[in-house]
Amino acid sequence: MADNLVIEDFDNNRAQWDPVSDQVMGGLSEIKFTKLSDEDINFYRLEGEVSTKNNGGFIQFRSRVDAGSDDYEGVRIKTRGNGEVYEIHLRTPATFLPWQYYKATFTANDNWEILDIPFTSFQRVGPAYVPRKVKSSKVNWIAVVAYGKDFYAEVDLAKIELY
Repeated sequence: MADNLVIEDFDNNRAQWDPVSDQVMGGLSEIKFTKLSDEDINFYRLEGEVSTKNNGGFIQFRSRVDAGSDDYEGVRIKTRGNGEVYEIHLRTPATFLPWQYYKATFTANDNWEILDIPFTSFQRVGPAYVPRKVKSSKVNWIAVVAYGKDFYAEVDLAKIELY
């Protein structure tokens, strides 16, 4: 097993986060993405009104990842939020269209938590030619996503890594 690959912890920053909303395809969701600090913890906050109107329904922040050839067991995050269910999306060279990815869900509660999400928990979203299981060495994008229903999203991320 390889050492953990820290993608973001504000000391070992390998990420260049891009906030994206469904407005890129005509949706109506509102997004706010900020870098904040609270009690000596630096973190990013994704918040906004997710709307399924006009074929929308998501806000996210994402970054490219170079996992190298190492094998990892999953994604570890330090997070908190407003009690809603959020998703981690992973992309690989096999998931090149916007509607193709691997997803796993987590609940962001009001206290900071460290959550381990094993790769075996990720489900393929896409056609049959997309491999069923994600391989860590193939991961080239990672995203934190508020998705799929009308709700107010507020999710904080202080750390994300492959473990």
